[in-house]
Amino acid sequence: QVQLVESGGGLVQPGGSLRLSCVASESIFSFNDMAWYRQAPGKQRERVVLMPRTGSRVYADSVKDRFTVSRDNFRNTVYLQMNSLRPEDAAVYYCNGHRLPNNTYWGQGTQVTVSS
Repeated sequence: QVQLVESGGGLVQPGGSLRLSCVASESIFSFNDMAWYRQAPGKQRERVVLMPRTGSRVYADSVKDRFTVSRDNFRNTVYLQMNSLRPEDAAVYYCNGHRLPNNTYWGQGTQVTVSS
């Protein structure tokens, strides 16, 4: 069973930064794409960034120029660098992996709180 384990969440002041990590139990090359999602209380889960195995990364408009996704293939890890954090970025952040034809995997989530 594929496991995705997120870490790096926490409390940060507005304008601060955090880096989230997602470690996969298998090679991240095995996923056709990986993504970060987030869900704030009372809101639907939304995709923050999509990172295809090949091709361009797709960021939500709300995080463009502030968030950056990257990968370390050797460590089977995907990162989400979050800068200039805003209160509205507070949410539980989830790592997602997708394999064709229709297999989707989720991590357990990591809480990000943005507050002064």
